[in-house]
Amino acid sequence: MPDDKFLSLLDQALPQLQQKFSSLPGFTPPAQTDVGDDPMAGVLTEVADRMADNFPYFHPLYAGQMMKPPHPIARAAYAMAMGINPNNHSLDGGRASSRCEVEAVAEIAAMFGWPQHLGHLTAGGTIANLEALWVAGQLHPGKKIVASAQAHYTHSRISGVLGLRFSSIPVDRLGRMDMELLEQQLQRGDIGTVVATLGTTAIGSVDPLNRILALQPKYGFRIHVDAAYGGYFKLASNISPEAVRNFQAAAQADSLVIDPHKHGLQPYGCGCVLFRDPAVGRFYKHDSPYTYFSSTDLHLGEITLECSRAGAAAVALWATQRLLPLVLGGEFGRSLTQCREAALQLSARLRNDPRFILPFDPELDILVWGTKASSVSEASSLAQFIFDEAAKRNLHLALVQLPIALFPQETWPDSASATNVTCLRSVLMKPEHLDWLDRIWDIFNMAASVALPSR
Repeated sequence: MPDDKFLSLLDQALPQLQQKFSSLPGFTPPAQTDVGDDPMAGVLTEVADRMADNFPYFHPLYAGQMMKPPHPIARAAYAMAMGINPNNHSLDGGRASSRCEVEAVAEIAAMFGWPQHLGHLTAGGTIANLEALWVAGQLHPGKKIVASAQAHYTHSRISGVLGLRFSSIPVDRLGRMDMELLEQQLQRGDIGTVVATLGTTAIGSVDPLNRILALQPKYGFRIHVDAAYGGYFKLASNISPEAVRNFQAAAQADSLVIDPHKHGLQPYGCGCVLFRDPAVGRFYKHDSPYTYFSSTDLHLGEITLECSRAGAAAVALWATQRLLPLVLGGEFGRSLTQCREAALQLSARLRNDPRFILPFDPELDILVWGTKASSVSEASSLAQFIFDEAAKRNLHLALVQLPIALFPQETWPDSASATNVTCLRSVLMKPEHLDWLDRIWDIFNMAASVALPSR
């Protein structure tokens, strides 16, 4: 387990919070009256036993899915806020935590170059994207949503929920939206919103947002940026010049989503949706059957589709950004640079190993690679075998189904007759992955040697 730094932080700060409410008459909650300490401790021991049935998401040897441990300051701030359990649906339910949310979200908007915005936290990227596409549908009723074939599947699902038409745009050899095919669809005049993904969750590709923006004046569509996974890489110092241009172009998009519970060091669930034009708040207008009495100001419940939302999530995010500001050259940005460097170094080792093939170099910190074999099916089976062998040695990777078209045509003899191939995938999203890379490679090489002993 990671160190319990957050517990010592909590021990230091919690008495101060308790002191603020010391003027209230004392009382004992019923739950504490009816249940003694020993039964609670026994139940918590059972919880510990159950929680052991997990992959070690917190450890550098876990490099499979997008599972990044929250920072100790986020854990401590979240736990302290839970003593009050604020609800950021209204100022009445979460006065202090609502201020934390407004300030933290403004800092995220500023990171993307938005001095003005409308935005708030959500339970995660899915709800954040739902709100963005809901607003898009209000502004372009009856028109279609399009995203790349490598975009997250929620865009198609959300469009269906909202009753909006959806189409996917094929990708190029680098897994990015194919611009020629996008323009062909735009020429039909029925597209209202183009979703550009800055860091696809399967392969980490960055759509050419700057080129999409160049088409916007001609075709009059809305641009939504899904940066749920990749958005914070705007602060990394070692992404490619092309990626830098696309992240900078986000300042001109109409809406944007980012997930602080991915690279933002937050507990689940913490997503964020931003709109560049605050006037879209008019679509959220509603009448409440009761009055929020503590303020006449616009509150967060009036600009969200969700109602009850954990105020503790906002407090944790505010505290983290207070400690690690979202600025170029800061400690937070350096940690992202380390993640990308780990992916680049692992990519170089795989390229120099004749047993494997990479379709492209990583754009962020996600890396995908296939195995050399006599057929696509054999390559898929070998990937599965190596995945299992690595897990036996406590190295946890992931598997991904990739289109054959992302690989050179001569990669496998029967490539022309196949559609997809199972490949290995790693997400090196912990800064510690860079220091552990030799260990990760040694374990991976041992696992691969079992599957490919003669190569």
